[in-house]
Amino acid sequence: MSERFLSAAALKTLKQRSILLEILRTFFREHGYWECETPLLSREIVVDVNIDAFETTDDRGQTLYLQTSPEAGMKRLLASGAQAIFQVTRSIRRGESGRLHNPEFTIVEWYRVGDSYIEQMDFTEQLVRAVYTAGKRLSLESAASDRAERPFERVTYDDVFEQFAGSRVLGLSAVELANLARQEGLAIPRSMSADDRDGWLNLLLAELVEPHLGKQSPQFLMDYPDTQAALSLVRNDDPPLAERFELYDQGIELCNGYTELTDADELARRRSRELKMRAAAGKPPIASDPGLLDQAMRHGLPACSGVALGFDRLVMRSLGLSDIADVIAFPMDRA
Repeated sequence: MSERFLSAAALKTLKQRSILLEILRTFFREHGYWECETPLLSREIVVDVNIDAFETTDDRGQTLYLQTSPEAGMKRLLASGAQAIFQVTRSIRRGESGRLHNPEFTIVEWYRVGDSYIEQMDFTEQLVRAVYTAGKRLSLESAASDRAERPFERVTYDDVFEQFAGSRVLGLSAVELANLARQEGLAIPRSMSADDRDGWLNLLLAELVEPHLGKQSPQFLMDYPDTQAALSLVRNDDPPLAERFELYDQGIELCNGYTELTDADELARRRSRELKMRAAAGKPPIASDPGLLDQAMRHGLPACSGVALGFDRLVMRSLGLSDIADVIAFPMDRA
């Protein structure tokens, strides 16, 4: 008899999860953040070629999107005068399933005015260390606090490619990146376009670099190519670099952080680029109304930094578990 009606995660684990969530919330409050709420259903959404949203319509036939992150709403709060905010909410994304993914997952997102991505790496390290230490007390299987006792290393995108792929990549063309992938014997998807430079970078990152990140202790990967800036500030180096980081532990990405873009005109240019890339990839168009975030940024989004963290993965790593279904009561196959 199937037991799909029962919780996938053990009740003991779900109780431990609730304790870790309270520790996380307390940590934010102790550091001057207050907890906010923004809509799960909205007529606008942050456009990302790699993320697909679920959509519906209201009674007037207007398209509404289930939010893939609370980013747009939280930035409107910053433009309204908020200084340090966090949110624990659901993100809902199409096409995300597997050992580390579920279409509906818990995201923790936070922003602080005046900080850059450097200060946010400091804060993120303290936060993850606090949760890992609590996880060690709760679970004999967890070695997370032992790993968190070591400083979190910070490595740049170009340096880590040189270390694990044998070549710096920020100055390479799409053709040169494709040649590197072939030299390394990587399986190349048939859908890969010869001139898709970011696609080649992502393939090389996933196959050659990510499995090595955070092996000894959690590790920040920072200073991404400007073409992968998303909504982060781009620094005018040679080549230009995005002030963006991701935190990895044992090859698992835990969070993504930026010094935030505050230029509304640049936001419009990047949205247009993402929409064109979605069309080229054969993805459905995004019919969202970008006016709310645009207007908020033009009203005055202050210099700030933000981070989005996958809470389910953080709980997994804290308790020494290996599958996201081990920390969720009803993942999609039981929802």
